[in-house]
Amino acid sequence: MAKIKPKPAVIVVNSQVVRGSVGGRASGFALQRLGFPVWMVPTVTYVWHPGHSPSTHFIPDAETFAALFDDLRRAPWIGEVGGILTGYLGDASQVEPIAALIEAIKAANPDLRYLCDPIIGDVGGKYRPESIAAAIRDRLIPLADIATPNRYELAWLTGTEARDQADLVRMAGALGPCETVVTSAFAPPGRIGNLLVTGRETVLVANGLHENVPHGTGDLFSALYFGHRLDGFDPPLALEHAAQATRGLIDLAREQGDDEMPLSGGQDLFPAPSSDPAAVAENRTDDQS
Repeated sequence: MAKIKPKPAVIVVNSQVVRGSVGGRASGFALQRLGFPVWMVPTVTYVWHPGHSPSTHFIPDAETFAALFDDLRRAPWIGEVGGILTGYLGDASQVEPIAALIEAIKAANPDLRYLCDPIIGDVGGKYRPESIAAAIRDRLIPLADIATPNRYELAWLTGTEARDQADLVRMAGALGPCETVVTSAFAPPGRIGNLLVTGRETVLVANGLHENVPHGTGDLFSALYFGHRLDGFDPPLALEHAAQATRGLIDLAREQGDDEMPLSGGQDLFPAPSSDPAAVAENRTDDQS
């Protein structure tokens, strides 16, 4: 029996909730379900998502957070790491230790991939402090291989406004990472789009738009996309699978009346139909809508 090559570890730097399926609970679980060992670093801990109601939360002090990342850089197992994903940050002081770790691992392993989910704001405006948003823009985005901003975040990061899809394509191309997936991209009425922009292709996957979806769908989508890319799927296929699985979990939550994503109940949706990217490519269609 052939020995299965272990998958690389992924460092997930994201928020943590005691109750719920957002932040690191979503991204870490999704990557583990895809078979990746996850090293989890909480940036802030909430009792539950603030969108439900105010709750107690705490943020690691800057000195302790930096010391933790110093330890990670020296860890004897750091060679196991093949990916880093960052999401919700608790304080601007966290950015420099994160950036230093990414730089150190990339220096030792040029194949390391870094996905930056720049959680800054949404259609209602910027809900994270200016200091965090600016640090993500100036320090983390330049290091990213993949970025997954929503339409508002892309506009803030690039300092431009998008009037149509062509604007989004230009803005994503100017952002810096070689792959950018713009969530909440323009789509036909009643649909919501995920727009992939690389140096070679532009692909839109649009799904049905529903009100009152559970929190954390962005965390889930980014992690699934990243996991499929680390598994060797090309960007359009990774986009298709991540979007379909996220849509399926939203539908399941609505069917069950859940106020959080049913990660455990819907986990069978996460893996791609085939673990062989070539086999999936043979069955692709050109219809991305």
